[in-house]
Amino acid sequence: MKQLFITGYGKIEDNILLQDHSKPNVGVNEVLIEINSAGVNPIDYKIIQGILKRIKKLSFPAPIGFDVSGIVVEKGEDVTGFEIGDEIYSRVPTDNPGTFAEYIAIDSNVVAKKPANISFEKASGIPLVGLTTIQGFALATIKKGDKVLIHAGSGGIGSFAIQYAKSKGAFVYTTTSTKNIHWVKELGADLVIDYKKENYLNIVKDVDIVLDTLGSNYTKDAFRVIKNGGKVITLIGDIDNETAKELGLNSFIRFLLSIKRMKIDKLKKRKSALYRFIIVEPNAFHLDEITSLIEKEDIKPIIDRVFSLEKSIDALLYLKEGHAKGKVIIRMKS
Repeated sequence: MKQLFITGYGKIEDNILLQDHSKPNVGVNEVLIEINSAGVNPIDYKIIQGILKRIKKLSFPAPIGFDVSGIVVEKGEDVTGFEIGDEIYSRVPTDNPGTFAEYIAIDSNVVAKKPANISFEKASGIPLVGLTTIQGFALATIKKGDKVLIHAGSGGIGSFAIQYAKSKGAFVYTTTSTKNIHWVKELGADLVIDYKKENYLNIVKDVDIVLDTLGSNYTKDAFRVIKNGGKVITLIGDIDNETAKELGLNSFIRFLLSIKRMKIDKLKKRKSALYRFIIVEPNAFHLDEITSLIEKEDIKPIIDRVFSLEKSIDALLYLKEGHAKGKVIIRMKS
């Protein structure tokens, strides 16, 4: 089978290679998936660039890709929830990447049946953004009537998170560029801020939750717009101590992180706020919740572009530009 591998850290175009590889064997609790499509996420190119090697170093060549949709073609003897021919989707575990390929074996406990009313391409773009959103808002205990700020509303996570927050009855603020304002409003956002013309800090006040997808000063500024006791959930900001412990980081690394996080901790204390860095976990139950929302059309998956497996470098470079409107997908089957 064909599979994409990371060959080293550095530039995307210099460090990934499409190779022939043996089809994986299936464990007793696993299903073998013939992959139709795979979603591309920022974590993919960040791993190649070495941004995450402080958390986990790779042994090269290393497989790449975490989001997948496809068909069950084989199953282990202890698998009871799936049959040959089932259409599925999944976010594979961090220690089992490799969805930029023609086949992958996955533990059946993290697999869910694909929503019946959408294509494989759309389904493959859902797991990581969907699980990030659900698990992030679960940390923040989102509820009806909450005021929520979601940055980068036209991106993969932003476009999903807006729809999910609205399904929970929240009032949603979001930021986007001029050309995407109308489109983002159609996703359900209540107040869309054109960041090219307006400063959101002058508009957003006393929100309950900020979903921080941008990091840097946006993380710190989140504490300016939340109310006392508000919640900041970040995908890209400094790692909080609770998450550092969950990651199994040693005490010295946690000490270094605490120094780096001093400003955040002061802002958190000043606002009596919750601050958490979200680590996404594969979760079939959450995927089933997403399936229900999609089949009720409370959430509509958004695709920006679809690339072939042979054009994977182009897909990663395009996503890295930061202008995708929805999800970028790699399709294995023509």
